[in-house]
Formats: sequence, structure tokens, C-alpha cells
Amino acid sequence: MKLLNCVSLRDSFHILTITLLSLLLPLSFLLLARSSSAYYVLSLNSNPSIHLSSFLSFILYSNPSVLYVLVSIVSIATLIHGLTGKLTIVSELPSPILRPRLYISWIFLCTLQVCVTLGIEGSIAAGIDGSSFGMERSLLSKVIFFLGLHDTMLHWSRVVVKPVVDDTVFGNAREERWVGRVAMAASFGTLWWWKLRDEVETLVVVAEVKRELSMGLGVADFVGWWLYYLIVTIGMVRIVKGLMWLGLLWLCRKVRDNSAESCGDEDKV
Repeated sequence: MKLLNCVSLRDSFHILTITLLSLLLPLSFLLLARSSSAYYVLSLNSNPSIHLSSFLSFILYSNPSVLYVLVSIVSIATLIHGLTGKLTIVSELPSPILRPRLYISWIFLCTLQVCVTLGIEGSIAAGIDGSSFGMERSLLSKVIFFLGLHDTMLHWSRVVVKPVVDDTVFGNAREERWVGRVAMAASFGTLWWWKLRDEVETLVVVAEVKRELSMGLGVADFVGWWLYYLIVTIGMVRIVKGLMWLGLLWLCRKVRDNSAESCGDEDKV
């Protein structure tokens, strides 16, 4: 009985850890959207009404290039994987990760967790909300972006997060189970409905508003705009592949039905 409880507790911890670390990617998009919103507010008013914490000020004025680079790499890898089916840039490891690499991976993930968490907490304290621009994308655009961001999060989880957690908890790679998939999908759906669906559009809206107002576009504005449409492209690839799969399924069923009718006609003759 104690053994079963221990196994159940370890499996639960395994699923919870993977889910929380996987959410770092969509939370990074949320932080980038809020930093883009803060940049825009600061550019409009030399004496802004929002009060920036020291940590958030550090993020804004140091230009979060590391986070932009990380999100861009994962997004590009997801797009290439969606088009070719190959894991590129980063790859899954069938064998256990070497101890030094495992430690470095955990340091990276924990540092990312702390930075993203403190950045979002700082944006909340400063009252930064990316959903206050009054410009919304179409429902279709939101659905495509949702699918693309979900695909990107899954790629981040399977290629970066899961191998590290698997090796730490079990000592070897584990197959992905439906319980973990449901937990991750439910967590991402909750985060999307709660915050992401309204705020993540700031990445592209700020660039469009600045262009309409003939304001200068910074590197962060361009990268945010590029990231948004990169995720939309990933979502479109997923939709096209889904439609192709349905088409092939229908075609195979049609061929099977025709073959069955031909066999039936031959038997009658």
C-alpha cells in the first residue's frame, strides 16, 4: 500500500512539474506583451502614471532580448517540426542526460521561472494591462493563434521540459500519458481564457498603432509583431495538416467502400 502511494505521489509530482514548467512559454508571451505595452505607454507620456518596480524597470530598460531570443528559437523549431516532422535546433535525448547537463538544465529552467514570475508580478503591481488598447483581432485570428501557441508550448514541453523532468524523477525517458496531456491542455486553456486571449495581441497591436501614428518602431516592436505572426503561421500549419488528415481519412474510407462494392458485384456475377 505504501509502495502504491509512493508511486502515485511521484507520478502526480511528475505531471505537476511538467505542466508548470511547460506554462513558462505562454507566460513568457504574456510578459513580452506587457513589456511591449509598458514601452508604448512610456513613449506616449514623459511622466507616466504607472509606477514601475525596480525589477520591471530593469526588464524594460535592458530590453528583454534573452527572452525574445528564447521564444523565437522555440517558435522557429516548432514551425520547422510542423512542416518537416523533424526535431530541429534541440532534440529529444533517448538516453539519460549527463549529470552536469541536467544541473545546467535545471538552473536554466529555474532561472527562467523566477524571472518570468517576478516580471509578471511586477507588471501587476505597476498596473500594466495589455488589454486596454481597444483594438481586437478577429475571432478567427484568435483561434489560429491559440492553436499555434498550444503547438509551440507542446514542442517546448516535449523537447526541453519533459526530458529533464523524466530523468530527474524516474532516471530515464517516459512515454507521454493522456493524464499529462489533459492536465496541460486544461492549464493552458485556463491561462488563455483568463489573461492571454486579451493581452497577447499587444505584441502586434502596438506595432500597428505606432505605424498609424507615424511613431518610430523599435526592435522590440518589430520582434513582437514577427513573433505574433510566426505563431499564427504555426496555427495555420496545424489546421492545414488537420484538414489533410481528414481528407486522407475520407479518401481511404471511400476507396475501402468502393472496393467492398466491387467485391460484392463480383460475387453476384
